[in-house]
Amino acid sequence: MTMHTSVSSSPLGPPACEKDAKALQFIEEMTRNVDSVQQKVLAEILSQNTNTEYLQRFKLGGAMDRDTFKSKMPIVTYEEIQHDIQRIANGDRSPIFSSHPISEFLTSSGTSAGERKLMPTTQDELDRKQLLYSLLMPVMNLYVPGLDKGKGLYFLFIKAETKTPSGLLARPVLTSYYKSDHFKTRPYDPYNVYTSPNEAVLCVDSFQSMYSQMLCGLLMREQVLRLGAVFASGLLRAIHFLQLNWQQLAKDIASGILNPRVSDPSIRECISKILKPNHEIAEFIIKECEKQNWEGIITRIWPNTKYLDVIVTGAMAQYIPTLDYYSGGLPKACTMYASSECYFGLNLNPMCKPSEVCYTIMPNMCYYEFIPHDSANARESPPRLVDLADVEVGKEYELVITTYAGLCRYRVGDILQVTGFHNSAPQFKFIRRKNVLLSIDSDKTDEAELQNAVDSAAAILRLYNTSVVEYTSYADTKTIPGHYVIYCELLIKDSTNSPSHEVLNQCCLAMEECLNSVYRQCRVADNSIGPLEIRVVENGTFEDLMDYAISRGASINQYKAPRCVNFTPIVELLDSRVISVHFSPAAPHWTPERQRLQV
Repeated sequence: MTMHTSVSSSPLGPPACEKDAKALQFIEEMTRNVDSVQQKVLAEILSQNTNTEYLQRFKLGGAMDRDTFKSKMPIVTYEEIQHDIQRIANGDRSPIFSSHPISEFLTSSGTSAGERKLMPTTQDELDRKQLLYSLLMPVMNLYVPGLDKGKGLYFLFIKAETKTPSGLLARPVLTSYYKSDHFKTRPYDPYNVYTSPNEAVLCVDSFQSMYSQMLCGLLMREQVLRLGAVFASGLLRAIHFLQLNWQQLAKDIASGILNPRVSDPSIRECISKILKPNHEIAEFIIKECEKQNWEGIITRIWPNTKYLDVIVTGAMAQYIPTLDYYSGGLPKACTMYASSECYFGLNLNPMCKPSEVCYTIMPNMCYYEFIPHDSANARESPPRLVDLADVEVGKEYELVITTYAGLCRYRVGDILQVTGFHNSAPQFKFIRRKNVLLSIDSDKTDEAELQNAVDSAAAILRLYNTSVVEYTSYADTKTIPGHYVIYCELLIKDSTNSPSHEVLNQCCLAMEECLNSVYRQCRVADNSIGPLEIRVVENGTFEDLMDYAISRGASINQYKAPRCVNFTPIVELLDSRVISVHFSPAAPHWTPERQRLQV
C-alpha cells in the first residue's frame, strides 16, 4: 500500500496510509483529555451495570458521581469476590457483576490457592480488545517502513480449555482471542499477514502446531520481516524446537511430503497447498543448522527480519541476552500491555531499548485507579487511591481497575512506575507482579507456594533423618526451556541412612506436584518449563551468603535468607558450593479436569 497524499501528519508522525491516520488520530483524541474520558467510562460502566447484584449490594445504582462510587465501593482482591464467581461457574445466570451475560471465563496465570483465577467476561469485551490490537501496527509503521511488503512469522498457540460445572468455557485470554471470529475471520490487511495458517495456530497439540508453524516460516523465509511470540520464552522455545527438528523439516521441504507426525487433517490440507519439493531451501537449512555455532541464527535463516515482537519486560527480561545471541541484537518490540482482566495500553515507541519500555494507558479500556506503592500508604486501611490523571512521574503504583465486564475496584497485582506522559495520558513502566517469586513462562509462583513445595520435600527427607537447614531458588533461563532451581543446605543426622540420589530426585517431583496448576500445565502440556532441579550445597553455604550480604551493607539483625536470587555474584557463590544435582524424574500430574470444579 502506498501512502496517500491526502493523509495528514499525526503528532505521532506521518501515517503510512489512510487507515493508519484514523488509528493515530484516535490515539491522540483518547490521550488528550484523559480525565474526561475516564469520567465517561466510569459513568458508562455504572449505568450499564446499575441493576447488578454487586453494585446493589453496596447501595450503588443509577446515575452517580465518581466520589460516591469511591466512598461506597470497596477495593477488592480475587479472594473477596471468589464466592460470587463460583456462583456464576455453577450456573447462576442472574446479573451478579454484569448486566450483559457472562460469555466465558478467562483464566488468569496468577493463582488463587494453587489454581487459576477465573475472570468473567462478556462478548462486547472482545470488541474493546480488537480496538487495541488495531492500533498496534499503525504505531509500528511509524518506526519500521515497508512492513506491508512481507510477512510476520509469529509462533502463536492455544491452550487446553475446560468447562465450569454450568458449561461455561474457561480458557486463557489469548486462546479465547485466537478462537474468536475477530482473529479467525479477520479482514485482509497487508501490514498484518502471517506465515502461520489459522489451522496451525488453532491446533491444541503443541508439537503439530509448532512443527507446522516452523515449516511455513522456513518455506517463506525471505518474506519474513518480523519474528514474534507472546513471550520471549516462547520465541526461544521455537528456536530450540528448530535445533531439535531441523533435519526432519529439511527432509519435508526437499521431498514436498509433510512429516506423518503432523496428523491433523486441516493442517495437512492447508500445508499441502504450499509444500512443494524445494531442494534449494532444504540445502540452505541443512548448511546453516548443522553448524555448531547458532549465534545469529535468526538473521541467517530469516535475513530480512527487522525486529522481534516479544514481551521482554518484567520476568521476561531474563531472556534478553539469549535473544540477542540468536538474533544478532535485533530490536525487541514490546507492543502492548494487557492481562486476563482487561487490556490496558500500548507502547508508542516500540523500537526503544527493553529497559526503556513504557506503555501509554488508553483511558477508554476501563476505569483506572492507583494505590501509591510507598511505605506511608501501606499502613493506611483502606489504602489511598489516585486517579489516572493524578499519578506523578517517578512514583510506583499498584493498579486497580473497574471494567465493563463488572470487576469493581479490583486489584490486578501489577506494580507500575510512571515514566512520563503522552498528551495527558500517563506512561507506565511495568516493574513486577506483586508477590511473584519465580516465573519462567506464564507461571507465577509466590513465596507461600514455594515454601509449601519445600515442605513436601522435607517430609520425604525426614524419613532419612535429614532436614532442610535453609533454601533459596533461582529461575534458570540458560536452559531451553527454563526451569526452577532450588538450592538446599541439608542436615544429615545419620550418615548410614542418608537420602540417596533417587530419593532426592523424588523430592524434586514432590515439589512439582505441590506447585500450582499453571506451572504444571507449562510442564506437562506446553513443555515450556523443564524439570525442577535441586542443587544440594555444602554445609555453611548460607552463612557465607549472609556474610556476603552483610559485607554489602545488609543489617545483621534484620537479615534473612532470600527465597529467590538472581544477582549474578550470589548465584555464582551458590553454584561454587554445589555437591550434588538432582532433577525431577517424571512430569507432575496435570489434567484440565483437575481445574474443573475449583475456582
